[in-house]
Parts: sequence; C-alpha cells; structure tokens
Amino acid sequence: MALVGYMRVSTAEQSTDGQRYALREAGVKEDSQHLFIDHGVSGAKARRPGLDKCLESLRQGDTLVVAKLDRLGRSLGNLVQLFQELAERGVGVRVLDNPMLSTDGNSAQAKLMLGIYGAFAEYERDLLRERTNVGLAAARARGRNGGRPPLLDSPKIARAKELHAAGVLSPKEIADAVGVSVATLYRYLAKAS
Repeated sequence: MALVGYMRVSTAEQSTDGQRYALREAGVKEDSQHLFIDHGVSGAKARRPGLDKCLESLRQGDTLVVAKLDRLGRSLGNLVQLFQELAERGVGVRVLDNPMLSTDGNSAQAKLMLGIYGAFAEYERDLLRERTNVGLAAARARGRNGGRPPLLDSPKIARAKELHAAGVLSPKEIADAVGVSVATLYRYLAKAS
C-alpha cells in the first residue's frame, strides 16, 4: 500500500519543485520506486515515459498521488479512462489540489465527479465531431473534397493502361514512365478495370 507520486512539466525550463514539495508533504517517498517524473513532456502526448513507468509500478492497494489533475493529462476523456482503469486494478488516486476527485477516500464523491467529467468529455467529443462535419460540408459546397490530390490525371491513366495492355514494359518501367510507384500504378489500374 504505497503512495506513488507523479509529476510533469511541459518544457525543460520549468521546475518540478512545487510539485515535488506537495508530493513529499503528502507522504510520497522521494526515491525512484515512489516518485516518477516527465520533464519537458506535453500532457497531450499519449506516451510519456515517466507516467508509463509510474503506472507500471502501481499495485493493488497503492495510491497514485499528483499535485494537480492536469499533470496526468489534458484530455478529460483520457483522464476519465485512466481513473477507471486504475480503479479496476484496485489503485486509488489522490489529487492534491482537488480532493473531490480523489478516489482513495470518498469514492462515491469521486465517482460522481468523474461521471460529470466523463459526460463533459463525451459532450466535447460530440461538439468536435459536429464542427468537423460542418466544416467538411462547407468545404464540399465550395468544391473542395479534401484528401490528397490524385497522382495521375486521365491522360496519364490512359497511357499507363495502354502500356500495361501492350505487355512490352514491366510494371516498374510503366510506373517510372508515368511518375508513380508500382503500388500506385496497380491501384489506378485496379480502379480503371
């Protein structure tokens, strides 16, 4: 039943002193088995080596301690998922600047708050999806369909088909003649069939 601390700063110039002090005051031992850090790593990144090691080290009955919730991540959806995964493993979470989110004490209150946060995260995803769809529809209305521009225009496709049908050149030679890779040539030939 260990207290395991995690701290993170986004840039190399920032200091972890404040977080370190808060974690020590909360009872986290300052050694490599109990205190993990990501220095100069954005909270938006999915892979954070220090957090990965920290999560790996947690055992049933342990408590993950963070000075501030945003040190664990910036996405509400990811935070809610992380809290749920830790709860399933029997690991508590203590958020020093927001005790209402701490699952190592009043889990009913934390569950309520995480449910609210989860609803907001879902709402945020839905809004993003709606805005994306509106933007795509507006672009289509202006004649833009998105995606990569085609590598071959109709005359080049016709030329590639002629060369392929003649059977004189290898696929590599045909691809070189029209300026694409062999894989792209085959994709265009398959579409043309």
